[in-house]
Amino acid sequence: MTLTDGHGGGDHRVVPVVDWLLETVSLRAFLRHLVDDALAVSRAEGCGVTLQRRHRPLTVVSSGSTADKLDEKQYGQDDGPCLHALRTGRIVEVPDTHGETRWGDYPAYAASLGVRSLLSVPVPVRTHTVGALNFYATEPNAFGERDRDRLARIAAQAGGGIALAQRLSDAEDLARDLQAALRSRAVIDQAIGAVVQQRRCSVEEAFDILRTTSQETNTKLRDLCERLIADLSGQPPAARPPLPPRP
Repeated sequence: MTLTDGHGGGDHRVVPVVDWLLETVSLRAFLRHLVDDALAVSRAEGCGVTLQRRHRPLTVVSSGSTADKLDEKQYGQDDGPCLHALRTGRIVEVPDTHGETRWGDYPAYAASLGVRSLLSVPVPVRTHTVGALNFYATEPNAFGERDRDRLARIAAQAGGGIALAQRLSDAEDLARDLQAALRSRAVIDQAIGAVVQQRRCSVEEAFDILRTTSQETNTKLRDLCERLIADLSGQPPAARPPLPPRP
């Protein structure tokens, strides 16, 4: 898998996010491919992907010997180019760490690790920023306008991939909820049938009896129905077959 396809004049076309995700088994693997391909089209020697999780930044993928250290330094002091890009939604560049005066001793720390220039690009998802791509180079002024534009497009693709992965995760959660609802419905239907047979009443009357008993005994309706079926049949209620897997 490649992130970009070469065309005339050195231009690059970004491959659709869905193609990347179909070729990977997890969001982390997808981001790993993204980092490797982003490094291939830039002058950076290292890259880290920061995502906001539960209101805290976390490096989920990194490449290069210094990326993790530089990211953690920013998290520790709660300030730095990566966090500034994440919080403002704007690209942040440090042309040369030797002359940088922002963010306390962070520039000096980066320089001590051999990093002379940095670029932090926000990762947008819909109307907000979920993280940042952080690029580190050993040369000063390593990132030109073309690099910034290209890496911003890559960050946008990362945001699309993260949004799609989240949507797929939400769909899995919904499927599990539906499975649970179907199992509960099956148990309740069996209990209603048992009450109808015992009381010689209608389905509506049987359901009212179960619901009233549930309220009076402060017992969940499904738990009440499971106990009723087990008492009558001597075995747990039969499970409804699961939903078929999605194609």
